[in-house]
Amino acid sequence: MFLAFCGPHPKSKIECGYPLHAPEAYFPYFRKHNVTTIVRLNKKIYDARRFSDAGFDHIDMFFIDGSTPSDSILLRFLEIAENSKGAIAIHCKAGLGRTGTLIGAYMMKHYKFTAAEAIAWIRVCRPGSIIGPQQNYMQEKQAWLWMQGDLYRAKQKERMRSERPDYSGILIAVDDMCINDMDNCDRCNDDDDFDKGGYRNQIRYGDEYCGSSCHITQGDRLNQLKLQRKHLKSATTGSMMMEEVKPHKRSGSQPVRELASRSAQTSVMSPVKSSKVQGSMSANNTSVAALSSKRALRQVAGTASSIKR
Repeated sequence: MFLAFCGPHPKSKIECGYPLHAPEAYFPYFRKHNVTTIVRLNKKIYDARRFSDAGFDHIDMFFIDGSTPSDSILLRFLEIAENSKGAIAIHCKAGLGRTGTLIGAYMMKHYKFTAAEAIAWIRVCRPGSIIGPQQNYMQEKQAWLWMQGDLYRAKQKERMRSERPDYSGILIAVDDMCINDMDNCDRCNDDDDFDKGGYRNQIRYGDEYCGSSCHITQGDRLNQLKLQRKHLKSATTGSMMMEEVKPHKRSGSQPVRELASRSAQTSVMSPVKSSKVQGSMSANNTSVAALSSKRALRQVAGTASSIKR
């Protein structure tokens, strides 16, 4: 960004109704708009150290008022403008002729303005700029400035290509890479569990084959990893064997009643039930013995009474 302004004076004052400003009057505005460099094109009226002490870069490129810059001055200005960290404030005595000529040259080089377009745009922004022989100078330098702009852009592209990181090596490395989480599996599982099914020998690094005569692609390796994880999950959670899931069938030669009788014969009673059964059997035996003894006494009593009669 460029800022064209009238040349500062040693002291701020009003002369013939026109205000003149000292360098310190511009400091707040320059800092607010990130102005870092001041270019002076006229003779020395103020001390440049007043800008330098305030933290600005000050550069002198004097050429006569109303004239055109030399090639060395033009090239130096373009180089300063291209390498400046911030905005550039340019002034001559009035900030119109010499100032507008250098700014227009930069626009023609970097934006391919024609001489007429650059003059018109600068006059819209700052009326009265680029007057007299400076207009012819702009037309004469148009083709040369365009060529300098093409060379500058070509150098910039070449520099960006050289600074851009080379991804070819990374792409080759990715093409040769094989997904393998063997280290993670070894940390979580024992070697004995991991060796089941021969999964350890199925995945290899590089371009080796994985358990078959054909070349294994990246998708095949991913499928093998999924199978490997399923195998490890079933081994840790404890899956049922196929023999346990099979239903048991009854042979046709054995009838149902025979099986029921065999199961009844072979059934075993619990200790509690057996004790209850034994107790009930002993009680029944006792009651039978008591009844038989009573009957015997009755018979004896009956015989005795018959004898007395």
